[in-house]
Amino acid sequence: MIEIRLFEARDAEQIAQLFHETVRKVNVRDYSSNQVRAWAPDDIHFRDWVEVCSNRFTYVADDEGVIAGFGELEPNGHIDCFYCHKTYQRCGVGRQIYRAIEAKAVELSVSRLFIESSITAKPFFQRMGFSVVKEQKVIRRGATFINYAMEKLL
Repeated sequence: MIEIRLFEARDAEQIAQLFHETVRKVNVRDYSSNQVRAWAPDDIHFRDWVEVCSNRFTYVADDEGVIAGFGELEPNGHIDCFYCHKTYQRCGVGRQIYRAIEAKAVELSVSRLFIESSITAKPFFQRMGFSVVKEQKVIRRGATFINYAMEKLL
């Protein structure tokens, strides 16, 4: 049974690995191998994730000790990272994480959620009620990516 809970420092290594593997194995459907290597380089450091995840409302989907996915909400309504492990895609895990994020946003009296969504995640966020504001090109570690500024009014 999957439990949605707030991030704990002990989750950082699994979250870093989940991020890396998801980008490399799932997002590669929509982005080139050069792009995914720039997005998720080989030299990720899980200690960096402790600081980032601790400074946001980071919700994890915990399947009896295995992190199935995670999503981060900033107090201004920005959803930063949102990833589901490749073996938990299309199983409702993302929806459960998203519901926790939206409930927290409502609790914080946030009136608008917004995200920069990958091509891969865009259909998911559309199903959650987000609209595309604009397509944009971003550069990360020398690689140019298409992503989508999306928002949802609460």
